[in-house]
Amino acid sequence: MSESGSNQEASLPSNPFINNNSAIITSPDVIPPRRRMIQNYSILWLEECIDQTNKDYGNSLIQIQIITDNVNIFKQRDECIDFLTDGQEDIKFYLVVENSMAQQIIPLINDIPQLDNVYVFSNIKSLHEELIKKCHKIKSVHTNIDDLCQELQLGIKQYHQDSIAISLITATEMALTDNLNRLDPTFMYTQLFKEILLKMKHNSQNIKDFITYCRQNNSGSPKNIDKFEKEYQAQSAIWWYTHPSFIYSMLNDGLRTLDADIIITMGFFLRDAHEQIQQLYEHQKTQSGLISFNNFLSTSKDKEVSIGYAVIASTVPDKVGILFIISIDPCIKSTPFASIEKESYFKKEEEEILFSMHTVFRVGTIKQMDNNNQLYQVELQLTSEDDQQLRLLTDRIREEAGGGSGWHRLGNLLLKIGQCNKAEELYNVLLVQTSDEDEKALCYHQLGCVKDEQGDHEKAIWYYKKSLETKQKTLPSNHRLSASSYGNIGTAYTNMGQYLKALSSHEKALEIEQKTLPSNHPDFATSYNNIGGVYKMMGEYPKALSFYKKSLEIIQKTLPSNHPSLAASYGNIGQVYDMMGEYSKALSFYEKSLEICQKTLPSNHPSLATLYDDIGSVYDMMGEYSKALSSLEKALEIRQKSLSTNYPSMATSYGNIGSVYNKMGEYSKALSFYEKSLEICQKTRPSNHPDLATAYSNNGSVYDMMGEYSKALSFYEKSLEICQKTRPSNHPDLATLYNNIGLVYTNMGNYPKALSSLEKALEIRQKTLPSNHPSLATLYDDIGSVYDMMGEYSKALSFYEKSLEIHQKTLPSDHPYFATSYNNIGSVYDKMEEYSKALSFHDKSLEICQKTLPSNHPDFATSYNNIGLVYIKMRENSKALSYFERALDIKQRALPSTHPSIKNLKESIKIIKEVIMNS
Repeated sequence: MSESGSNQEASLPSNPFINNNSAIITSPDVIPPRRRMIQNYSILWLEECIDQTNKDYGNSLIQIQIITDNVNIFKQRDECIDFLTDGQEDIKFYLVVENSMAQQIIPLINDIPQLDNVYVFSNIKSLHEELIKKCHKIKSVHTNIDDLCQELQLGIKQYHQDSIAISLITATEMALTDNLNRLDPTFMYTQLFKEILLKMKHNSQNIKDFITYCRQNNSGSPKNIDKFEKEYQAQSAIWWYTHPSFIYSMLNDGLRTLDADIIITMGFFLRDAHEQIQQLYEHQKTQSGLISFNNFLSTSKDKEVSIGYAVIASTVPDKVGILFIISIDPCIKSTPFASIEKESYFKKEEEEILFSMHTVFRVGTIKQMDNNNQLYQVELQLTSEDDQQLRLLTDRIREEAGGGSGWHRLGNLLLKIGQCNKAEELYNVLLVQTSDEDEKALCYHQLGCVKDEQGDHEKAIWYYKKSLETKQKTLPSNHRLSASSYGNIGTAYTNMGQYLKALSSHEKALEIEQKTLPSNHPDFATSYNNIGGVYKMMGEYPKALSFYKKSLEIIQKTLPSNHPSLAASYGNIGQVYDMMGEYSKALSFYEKSLEICQKTLPSNHPSLATLYDDIGSVYDMMGEYSKALSSLEKALEIRQKSLSTNYPSMATSYGNIGSVYNKMGEYSKALSFYEKSLEICQKTRPSNHPDLATAYSNNGSVYDMMGEYSKALSFYEKSLEICQKTRPSNHPDLATLYNNIGLVYTNMGNYPKALSSLEKALEIRQKTLPSNHPSLATLYDDIGSVYDMMGEYSKALSFYEKSLEIHQKTLPSDHPYFATSYNNIGSVYDKMEEYSKALSFHDKSLEICQKTLPSNHPDFATSYNNIGLVYIKMRENSKALSYFERALDIKQRALPSTHPSIKNLKESIKIIKEVIMNS
């Protein structure tokens, strides 16, 4: 729960994200900005006989450098190729190659993906016509530098146009009510950035900060940065935007990728360009879908100029060229646009019309312009229509971003889109620069939110308590802002596994809200949600579900239908159903949550990763392992893009993927992921944190499956020690650990200890779970297995049948758990010498394995082995040998060579072969 400040406007003397040598503000919590290459393209010049003192060469290089700041010069062919192949995948390279070198290098570089276009600089144009036919990347051959520069300029401008952020709604989507007029959520977030930045005060210091930023990050050539520093004025913003240097690419790349560093640092330029277009617009004013452009949009009144760019795009493999024909109704005032012939760097050359950000068009007729499906004409009509649902959500998030200065609103927005590190930098600087107690309280609170998101919950509590302490200097003790502090303190305690403290804090928050707010206020939804979360972690699922549903009811009444809080509420209810074993209900709520998040959050937002984790977990429990892995890998991919390698939720991703591989019998993969998870937990969590207990338990489980029982027991006992210190005595996690320890003792042949541990687990689960919960079924199987090993077959059969009864009530008929139940019952009938019943149950088990598991899964080996044992007792030794050999083949592929079951099986095969030979 973040907070908002007062409505007074304020400006900062400088951008808080810039390190200015003249006045450095430091804080131990500030994360330094990353170095980066802003321009995602580079020109390479290859010429064997370069004479850098030659005047003509110098003039040529100057003309090339006017186009871009990033020019790399090579004399050696191999050096150039190495530079290309070592380049980042997202960097596009344009190669200018001089006459004599072209024949040598072209055959060697044609398939390098980073190479976009090749331009040959030659005295004799005809020499290279055959070469052009052989290499599709050769764009053109030029005999003079002016023509070459013009062609390069077109190519680079085309690259920038291709990378403009566009939101498109197809005709099919338009036909669906839910998709009517829907735009991408990045449209909303860039619009909110724009609104905040346009309202903030900017001054000359902001330009100095921008120059410092560009120099620190190599954003352009020193020459062009110096030129910008000396010549830039607000009224020249359009000229600089159209100038072929770093400004155009830097701004549009920042808007396309929602890069807060760039957007905020260029806020002054964004405001200047928008206002200049607005002024020109004021002076110049005296088929069924929507398409939006989230950047500034450059267009031309000259159709031939525009067709030229479309044709260039159509010649690139896997791309099509599109000529947009735009019709404008002068009465529509949705977005400013203007002719910039006088203001543009290109003057009248391209007859340019520039639209400000967030232009929305209605898509009309689409026509093919060639015979190769490579060039199209699309008619667009400027419209004032927009995505009504997104507009309502934008209004709500704009309201939640709060009042206060533009910088505070900006910080809130950064938290909304998951850019916690940037929010932290901002609030640290705001804290240093304010003397107002209310402002300090707000900064402390927001820094607490940041630390919670970063997984540093102890530091989060420190900030929340500091905020509460500061508030209480100026506010009454039951003020609603104090409730938000108590609520967030409670959430941090929940994340630390300290549930009683968490519950106490949340109840304080709820008590204040009940005294100061109407009963349907959105803050009640937050408190009910938080209390539900604590009960969920305590294993009290009915109470958790009750509070989550109270929260959902308020959210549905007070917030837009696509609000992220509604998605979170659906997700939380899904988690409880998941833990209660009601997987279909869980999946339904998770999918509702995912649908909202995909419409309203950036594609790399942490909430999406959490949802993919949850969905993967359900598929895992349902035995659909390929679907589970697919979801979990999506979660990991999001986290790898947006978080540091040691972030706590990375441990969650690795652990979840490891668990699926464990169930699939791919133990070496499982162990690799579990070890990564444990390593992160050891670095980021206190020594008694529940996440560390989970990591130890996961490692124990895979060692158990690999037959390394001493290692397994050691990891389980470490996990149990943490849980006994941090969990209530009847917590489900304790039951799981007693269960796992019991299994290890079973495998070690220590049946009394095994039974003791399993009975402890059963006692907890019977107190806390519904009578038909799948976890009880698993436990009945495990207890039955011990009695089976002890020779008490009637008791074993009773427990196995209890397990099967629960599975039949709660799981689909081909779930892998049925294979386990049928196998266990078959084994008991085998020992009771009821061989026909035994074979019947083993065949059922094998049939389910064949439907649901990969062909080399260890459960196949178990089925084959057990069927072989029955045939031995039926004196059908040849059939027994066949099944044992199948079992051995799978075990040798799936298990370590030292696994005890491999040795036992080899011994059995040897004996059977001797019996067959002697019979």
